Amino acid sequence: MAHDTGTDAASRVPRSYPFSRVRLEPDPQYAELRRSEPVCRVQLPYGPPAWLVTDYDLTKAVLGDPRFSRAAAVGRDNPRESAVDLSQVAESVVSMDPPEHTRIRSLVGKAFTPRRVAELQPRATEIANSLLDEMIAAGPPADLVSSFSFALPVIIICELLGIPDGDRHAFRGWADATLSTTTVTPVQEQDAFLHLAGYLAGLFAERRARPGDDLLTGLVQARDNDDRLSESELLVLGMALLVAGYETTARQITNMTYTLLTHPAQLQLLIQEPGLLPGAVEEMLRFNVFGSAINPRIATADVELGHVLIRAGEPVLCARSSANRDEKVFSRGDQLDFRRSPNPHVAFGYGPHFCLGANLARMELQVALGTILSRLPGVRIAVPEESLTWHDTTILRGLAAFPITW
Repeated sequence: MAHDTGTDAASRVPRSYPFSRVRLEPDPQYAELRRSEPVCRVQLPYGPPAWLVTDYDLTKAVLGDPRFSRAAAVGRDNPRESAVDLSQVAESVVSMDPPEHTRIRSLVGKAFTPRRVAELQPRATEIANSLLDEMIAAGPPADLVSSFSFALPVIIICELLGIPDGDRHAFRGWADATLSTTTVTPVQEQDAFLHLAGYLAGLFAERRARPGDDLLTGLVQARDNDDRLSESELLVLGMALLVAGYETTARQITNMTYTLLTHPAQLQLLIQEPGLLPGAVEEMLRFNVFGSAINPRIATADVELGHVLIRAGEPVLCARSSANRDEKVFSRGDQLDFRRSPNPHVAFGYGPHFCLGANLARMELQVALGTILSRLPGVRIAVPEESLTWHDTTILRGLAAFPITW
């Protein structure tokens, strides 16, 4: 195959991105690009054009290559969906490269080890059952989003971090605003960010005065006693744990329940063989398109990628949802197969920035779906499917509400 030069490829008119959002389905352009142009030019609503990578092997190549830097994205105009670029905070673990990135991750990694997550599972199951008790007592129909999907991971992350019960709703509103692309103004988005930062700063002050047995206390002590965190790193890390610790999992609980209820053969298989649940969760992580490509990486040198020359300084986005449908890796990639093995999806990323909370998310998703299926074996959508309202103004896909009955 002939090689594109950076100039030739870059001179093409970029495709408008993100592509269409239809429920949890991939835009057909992804499959077309994987076949014909796995590294292509795109233009997001804000910022300069970027390279979009849609192929599985090339996605892993970018995510694992230190020449594609997250830290280099700080302090510049980046391709993005919303006017405010809150992801480019220098002290954010998302915006760091090793060794700084490794230092920050090591401080919180012990809270999310497989052993620690396994210790949390009985409590997660208790919370899930309690939420379903309330939902069943109130009677059908119920909105899964407000009654269960958000409550479960919010309670778990709040208990892990040490957030008071009464503060959960306030911080959820601020967190939602920071993930919006159009429903709030840039001023409101910035305001929500500052409210969240101020709230956490107050909690850190409390932990200094009255240490507890929670993750926030551990981070404060790492800052004060070991000098392994700056004050701003402490604040940004606390915010990242709070928002990332529940928002994505909450959306996925609803998305996966929706997927099960719209794939009756797979739902029946799971009811008949509950042991397939871990594999079903992995397959739905692979199968469902969850969000568009965000968090650009900046090439720090000229790099040849899939016969395209990426010039130093150019931003690169990886469409992991597209990579997860790559037929070269996933046979019958457009089919939902709970027995798929192996299933090396990249829903949690790859390389140094592999999702820190992946173990916790997997456990919560398995507990949530397992509890729903065991307690509500007749669960079904309570309204015509076409009447469901989907978020189309946030970076993450999901249902605004999900009325179910049983």
